[in-house]
Amino acid sequence: MRLPVQRAMEVCPVEVAVSVVGGTWKLTVIKHLMEGRQRFGELSRLVPLANRKTLTRQLRELEEDGVVHREAYPQVPPKVEYSLTALGQELVPVIEAMNSWGGHYSSHQGSAAGGSQ
Repeated sequence: MRLPVQRAMEVCPVEVAVSVVGGTWKLTVIKHLMEGRQRFGELSRLVPLANRKTLTRQLRELEEDGVVHREAYPQVPPKVEYSLTALGQELVPVIEAMNSWGGHYSSHQGSAAGGSQ
């Protein structure tokens, strides 16, 4: 278990959740993996603002925390696929709720910005 997760366990369950899924692009990666297995290149295209080093680090942390499964196939060129574990699948309703709220917030902020001019 990663040290930040261990430390969060001393505080409260909300901090544990934030420690596991908080981080640059993690929630977006999980959202895309909800649609099924993805190769690294596909994830890179789906999250174009994430550089390869950051995306790799976040995927490794999600794997270490048991949220993402990494499957490496012994072939040339190398083929690696990522998918959600059963534990990761438990995040689906949370991610869906956050996606919905984020859309609502964005449209509200867009309306508020347009109304103030």
